This record gives sequence, C-alpha cells and structure tokens, in this order.
Amino acid sequence: MFDDLSQKFDGIFRKLRGRGVLTEDNVQDGLREVRRALLEADVNFKVVKDFITQVEARALGREVLSGLHPGQQVVKVVYEEMVRLLGESHRSLTLAATPPTVVMVSGLQGSGKTTFCGKLARRFLAKGRRVLLVAADVQRPAAIDQLETVGRSVGAEVYARRNQDAVTICRDGVEEAKRRDFDLVILDTAGRLHIDDALMGELGTIQSLVAPHETLLVLDGLTGQDAVQVARTFSERLAVTGVVLTKMDGDARGGAALSVAHVTGVPIKFVGTGEKPEALEDFYPDRMAARILGMGDVLTLVERVEAAVDADEARRMAEKLRKEQFTLEDFLGQIEQMKRMGPMEDILKMIPGVGGKLKGVALDDRALVRVQAMIQSMTPEERRNPTVLNGSRRRRVAEGSGTTVQELNQLLKQYRDMQKMMRMLKGRRGLGRVPMPF
Repeated sequence: MFDDLSQKFDGIFRKLRGRGVLTEDNVQDGLREVRRALLEADVNFKVVKDFITQVEARALGREVLSGLHPGQQVVKVVYEEMVRLLGESHRSLTLAATPPTVVMVSGLQGSGKTTFCGKLARRFLAKGRRVLLVAADVQRPAAIDQLETVGRSVGAEVYARRNQDAVTICRDGVEEAKRRDFDLVILDTAGRLHIDDALMGELGTIQSLVAPHETLLVLDGLTGQDAVQVARTFSERLAVTGVVLTKMDGDARGGAALSVAHVTGVPIKFVGTGEKPEALEDFYPDRMAARILGMGDVLTLVERVEAAVDADEARRMAEKLRKEQFTLEDFLGQIEQMKRMGPMEDILKMIPGVGGKLKGVALDDRALVRVQAMIQSMTPEERRNPTVLNGSRRRRVAEGSGTTVQELNQLLKQYRDMQKMMRMLKGRRGLGRVPMPF
C-alpha cells in the first residue's frame, strides 16, 4: 500500500533535509517533485492543485525558511496538510443508542461489498455482539450463496429470502433483528457494473424505508480516479456517511485514498488490506499520512500485536525463556501469532525509519510457512529436544516438510543462537524486558 508514493517522498525529503539552508527555489523544486509524485499516484488533479497551494503558502513562510531545521519543517508542513487532505480525524462507526445498529453497504459490482460485510461482522462478533447479515442482492446470480458462505466463515447468521425484492428483504431483515435482539444488522445491497437510475432508486428506497445509522460506500482502491468519480456520484444521490476502500494491499499508488475524502467531503472509515476476514483497518488520517510519508505507524502496529497476541500466553513464553524451557513447539506458536498480524513487509513498514530501507529487499512470508512445515514434521520428542535430530531424522523431517536438510540445519542453528542470546540476557538480568512474541 502506497509503496511507490512512499519511496518518492522519501527521496524528496532526503534532499530537503540534506540542505543546511533552504531557499525559495529549493522549496519550489521540492514541491514540483511532490506534485509529480502525486499525479503519478493517480491522485485527482484538483486535489493535487489544492494540496500544493496549501503546502506552498506555509512552506515559503518566514517561520519555516528562517528556522533552525527548515527541511524538517517543510516535511512537517507536508504531513499536516496530508492529514487535512485525508479527512483530518478518525470517524468511527455510528452506533445506535438502542440496538440494533443498521449499516447499509453499497457500491458497484466487484468492489468487495460482500467480503467487507463479512469482515465488519467478524469485528463485532469478536466483541461479543450479535450480528445479522441481510442478503439484499437479488440481482447477481449466487450473491445470496456467497453471503451465506461468508457468514459461515465468520460465524454470523444470514437473513435471506430468495423470492422477494430487495426493499422488502431489508425491511423484514431489520424487523427480524429487532425481534431477536441482534446488536448489528448489515444490509448487503446489490451493485451494478455501472451506476444507473435503477440502482440508485433501489438504494434510495431502502435508505428511506429502514433509516440506516450508517450508509457505507465500498470502493475498489485499485480503480484510482474512477473510484473518486463513483464516490462523487453516489454522494450526490445518496446520503453516504462513510467510505470503505478495498484491495488497498494491491495498490502501490494510493490515489483513491488521497482523493476521495477531499472531493466528496465523506470520511473514509475503513480500509481493506487483504482477502482474509481480519484484513480490515480503521482509517486514521494521521496514521495513514505518516505511513505514506515513510514515518511508520506505531499505533496500528501496537493494535495488531494486541489483537494477535494473547497476553497470558506471552507471559508464559517469557517465563519459559527465563527458565530456558523454550522449545520448538513454543517457537511454532510464536510463528502462528506473527502470521495473524499480516504480511511481514507490512509489519516492518509500520516501524519508523524501516519502510524506506525495504526497497529492493525480498521479504518472503513463505519462509515462515516453510519453518512451520519443518517443525510440524518433527515428532513431539524432537520438538522438545532437537538434539536427538541425527542425520537420518533430519532427512525424514526435510522430506516430510518439502524442504531441504540445509534449510532444517539453518533453522536449528537459529534456534540454538536464540537460546545463547537468551542465556546472555539472563546473565545480564535483562531477560525480563524481552518483548514477546518477537
């Protein structure tokens, strides 16, 4: 997400910070590069123009140019204006004072509406809330089947009626939720391959009838400025309260995210970062701006760790390390927790100062899968005591995991090195401060 743009900003800012004294010409040159980078990222032209105008007015001020660190101050101005561009502050989902909260999900066909419905349901189910998914897409073949599959995968109940119109289904679904004390109702409405009067008329009727607390517009982040045009049209004809950008893990440019909120005035509330049910992030303009500019995103990283790591398990692992009882079985558990946090490259980019150094570095998440396969191919005794792994056993483990003996030897060496490091830390009374699961 935003890889191309982040790399360009990193180069621009490095030049600005490298100058002891900034002149107006230096700043103008830097802003020209910023403008070019934004346009190449498929950001809306009018958005770029407004952004550059605002940055220029502040960056060429006397306070910046005469400051002790003018290059850093220009970077600060760009960051603050980017936060403004992205919507200024986080807007959380509006919840009803008296349940159920009704969320209507709209968008074009193929934008990822149904997948998002499942992700949102999973999020509330994890908090102990009762969620009802309403299959209101009666236009697309197998749409109801798809939602039922998504519902089963996250553990949410689905309300479906195959011989009724969408408006009736939504009305009855909400009534069903009220009758059975559900906390959240998600209406998965129909999309089209293009915007038409029939689509907008149906959505308008549903909105008038059930009065949803949130009307979310799901946009395909890969479509760039096309997504902005769709957002503009929907917001003109429907009371859209928030935008969801999907497939952002596949867009290295990020033009849609930088344009939608500014063009429509509708806040971005969620960002989809993958196909898995947990790959959904709340949208924070300040965090996203920091990520785009290569400053990292520590708060989101902390949230991912908290969501993936069981605190009691972490304490048990720390105690095992202290007593030198950490086995390959425990190591396997740590790998599984790390995988739940998402791709390794995404995690590292959230650490300030790391993202810009990853260019050209191959980060293969499949390496974790291979390590997992090797440990799972061992017997319980071998996992607890790897010293019993002689030559024949190593060949058996390598064959069983589809790896090589050399890869297995490397894993065992890393495990021994970790044990040595832990003993050294213990000797220096520093082990108690070792963070888990890393």
